[in-house]
Amino acid sequence: MEYVGIQTQIRRNNMKSMLLLLMFPIIILATVWVFLALVNYFGGGYYDVDGNVVHTLDLETVNYYFITTIPWVIVGVALWFTIAYFSNTSMINHATGSRPLTRKENPRIYNIVENLCMTCNMDMPKINVVDDPQLNAFASGINKNSYTVTVTTGLMSRLNDEELAGVIGHELTHIRNHDTRLLITSIIFVGIVSTVMSLAVRMMFNSMIYGGDRRSSNSNGKGGGISIIVIFLIGIVCCAIAYFFTLITRFAISRKREYMADAGGAELSGNPLALASALRKISDDPGLDNVGREDVAQLFIMHPDEMKTGIMGFMNSLFSTHPDPAKRIEILEQF
Repeated sequence: MEYVGIQTQIRRNNMKSMLLLLMFPIIILATVWVFLALVNYFGGGYYDVDGNVVHTLDLETVNYYFITTIPWVIVGVALWFTIAYFSNTSMINHATGSRPLTRKENPRIYNIVENLCMTCNMDMPKINVVDDPQLNAFASGINKNSYTVTVTTGLMSRLNDEELAGVIGHELTHIRNHDTRLLITSIIFVGIVSTVMSLAVRMMFNSMIYGGDRRSSNSNGKGGGISIIVIFLIGIVCCAIAYFFTLITRFAISRKREYMADAGGAELSGNPLALASALRKISDDPGLDNVGREDVAQLFIMHPDEMKTGIMGFMNSLFSTHPDPAKRIEILEQF
């Protein structure tokens, strides 16, 4: 495992964030062009002498409508991204059910976080808690005003101070490396692409249903039936593309960031064996398994679905953003 300095990791994550942002307009505009082209191709056509439907693609018309929609698409995506980017905190809090943790409620966790922040000379993040008897934790936020470390009540009650310091150090390393900013950018990215593709397929399907009904009255339903079948196939392809982009984004984040955070947590706490012990306890009973959003679950120190056994656990491990817990523990125990 290659470990790099924290400044190098920060530069790499900032570069990945910029690349994801640059991919936004390219992928969205490409999706819009394909949508317009498919509507033009399957939404028109004529019947030949044998009564068969002949479809044609009018590139001049497609490009004309594409050019006229570019400003609207860019403004719409930019507005959507801006709102989502700056409202991510409330979105994550709502998805996980987290709430602010006061110093009076748990001075122990505040003391641990403060000591670790002093060790690495970083500003203290906010601290949130989720009322969950199981164990888990995550970091979130895009800047100093929103950086937050969230823990479950089970984690605070079932880990000793050394183990808790290792977990908190892991999450603080995510913040220092700008992992949280990169993850949130990817969450918004995947959400926008998937939603735009879903809307495009739905609009195209509705257009073909109505168009198919009109043509079927003139051709005993042959043209309309074929068009509907084609639309279903296009829908499957578009869904596959959306899922492909989801996987690419998840792997772009890389499992390596978890190894880096483990190393950072071990360094900050000064006790890699305590972090290994904490990971073992979390993997035995991972919390936040009721969070229904897969994108938010990527933030957790331990993904609950990865602990499942059988075929579902195997499939989750193949496309996981987190490395195998046993491997993480093994590396920590070698420090």
